[in-house]
Amino acid sequence: MGYPDKNHAVLNPGRRIFLKAAAGAAATIAMGGFARHGFAEAPAPLKLPPLPYGESALEPLISARTISFHYGKHHKGYLDNLNRLIAGTEMARMSLEKIMSVSAGKPEKVAIFNNAAQTWNHDFYWRSLRPGGGGEPPAVLSKIIKASFGSLDACRKELADAAVTQFGSGWAWLVLDGAKVKVVKTANADNPMTRGLKPLVTIDVWEHAYYLDYQNRRADYVTAVIGKLLNWEFAAGNLAGR
Repeated sequence: MGYPDKNHAVLNPGRRIFLKAAAGAAATIAMGGFARHGFAEAPAPLKLPPLPYGESALEPLISARTISFHYGKHHKGYLDNLNRLIAGTEMARMSLEKIMSVSAGKPEKVAIFNNAAQTWNHDFYWRSLRPGGGGEPPAVLSKIIKASFGSLDACRKELADAAVTQFGSGWAWLVLDGAKVKVVKTANADNPMTRGLKPLVTIDVWEHAYYLDYQNRRADYVTAVIGKLLNWEFAAGNLAGR
């Protein structure tokens, strides 16, 4: 025997159950809630952060052509590789920093670390530069630099030496180590955070960062970056923990 609905129509019990289930499913979908019924949504791939300025903003020191290849091919390539490597794994739900942390020093995860670290390093590098950069750091950063190196010129020289003498591909960094700042260099995709150091600014010395503009004159590229592009305000913000 059927049961009367509110309009006194008679419904078959099976049909009644089906309609209630369908209504519930429709409500769940309307609320955007597949996960409420056990259908977990796949995590979205990591996104390529936008450049903090236009591709031509650093000219003539770094050309728009170099930025186009460096950002649009190399940086994007590392991110695309990373997303492929972590797809379907627990790492797909992690932040970039967490992926770096759990993959660092593990031979079986070296490809994941390399692509994650290169993605992070490049985003940090773009923000380490700005049009009209160089010059004097903000007072709070200048004070700790002078306490650590003796003078701003000594800091600039040590950073330049690290960038120029890094053998092969890599990075030169100004980092916070406890209460002092110092210069370190890393090879390939390595990052100072794996050593417990806090990056403040970096200079990319992979050849793709400068070769279209400077060919083998790495020293000229480094001089241009430190003298006219380095973003001391970004470094001061990192020092302050922003």
